Amino acid sequence: MSGTRIHPSAIVHPDAVLGENVDIGPWAMVGEGCTVGDGSVIAARATLERNVRLGRNVKVGIGTILGGDPQDLKFGGEETWVEIGDDTTIREYSHINRGTKQSYKTTVGKGAFIMSYVHLAHDCHVGDGVILVNGTQLAGHVTIEEKVIVAGLTAVHQFVRIGRHAFVGGCSRVVKDVPPFVKAVGNPVKLYGLNTLGLQRSGFTETTLSELKKAYRLLFRSELNLGAAIERARAEVDVENPDVRALLDFVESSPRGVGF
Repeated sequence: MSGTRIHPSAIVHPDAVLGENVDIGPWAMVGEGCTVGDGSVIAARATLERNVRLGRNVKVGIGTILGGDPQDLKFGGEETWVEIGDDTTIREYSHINRGTKQSYKTTVGKGAFIMSYVHLAHDCHVGDGVILVNGTQLAGHVTIEEKVIVAGLTAVHQFVRIGRHAFVGGCSRVVKDVPPFVKAVGNPVKLYGLNTLGLQRSGFTETTLSELKKAYRLLFRSELNLGAAIERARAEVDVENPDVRALLDFVESSPRGVGF
């Protein structure tokens, strides 16, 4: 624990494992079964209740609670976890609950930015580089793939998937899956084209953008039903491109259906 600083008012369980250069602030709590990676910061009054694994350089904001029991009447006290990846920031007063026996953990990837008052219910899985803006609320079993941005005060229904590099606008109600690479907003959510600016910033080539646009128009702006649109897209669009193939596979495999 070289260089680790623990405020005298903080409470750290005897079996908690702290890395080097960890900073634990006033009245913070690190509970049973918790691991805090090197360089991580636990701010004042934050709580790691139990079975929380933090990677390196994770920042946990004031009043945030990680590792609370899942809010699920079927939870039977089984051993479950919260896992947070390296270089992720979780700001003030957010809540991330442990998993249930469905997946045994709730996870956030590397380099994510979870802003204030965000809630992640049990068995949510949030990918690398995701940004969840203030007040975003995820019900149980939600999956958000890498590099997604969800704007503020958005509510996401249980079991929804949001595909990688998608953008969801603020105050949305997401009850169906959101395909990768698109913009979506509304109550209920509707699709508004590709997330072109975000994709360009992430280094997508113009060739890939062009093929994704062709696929998007066939899937969501043609008069074909979805099954026929997928079949035609597989015949007319470059399915050797892994991103195009990912879009088609996501839509075809969606158990909830996707918003239009």
